[in-house]
Amino acid sequence: MTLFVKICGLRTEQDVDTAVEAGADAVGFVFSDSPRRIDPAAAARLVARVPESVLTVGVFRREPLDQVRSVAAESGIRAVQLHGPEDRGYYADLATGGWTLIRAAAFGDSVPRCGEFGEDMLLLDAPVPGSGIAWDWSRKQVAAAGERWLLAGGLTPENVRGAVDVTRPWGVDVSSGVEASRGVKNPALITAFVEAARAGAVLG
Repeated sequence: MTLFVKICGLRTEQDVDTAVEAGADAVGFVFSDSPRRIDPAAAARLVARVPESVLTVGVFRREPLDQVRSVAAESGIRAVQLHGPEDRGYYADLATGGWTLIRAAAFGDSVPRCGEFGEDMLLLDAPVPGSGIAWDWSRKQVAAAGERWLLAGGLTPENVRGAVDVTRPWGVDVSSGVEASRGVKNPALITAFVEAARAGAVLG
């Protein structure tokens, strides 16, 4: 099995083209308040560059359901990633739109399970999501083995191999770890991250 790799927070044609050429399985566009935020029309132009084999993901944080549906439709993304307190009903409503659903959860005392809210994938983020700070992946079991879950939070080309070997995720997600400055991607780091993530990784 090949490790699933998602590159998030993309805003330019070069970002998207580099991630696709490097072999990323998914590319993410942030629609919530962030230095990486992109408007739906601009995202739609980038989504159009992405081959069908690569999943396009929209990232949302605490937005109203109608707004998420509207932005997802306008941008043409194929997956919705949610960071927030959305309940099962929220996920069930989005599921009717045909989008792949990704639930983001922060690392904590309990071990989350993929599918608890009807999501297709689980993204396990740092205790302080979006901080870009690496956290102690080795402290305990971080997610259930064999499930479709992505490790995120503080990953870089330098530490992703070790993180994968320790936690054995189904996939990994990176944003700030492949940036030249906050919100600005570095093409060389994107390529290096994908290569490092898959270099002899031990998968769950």
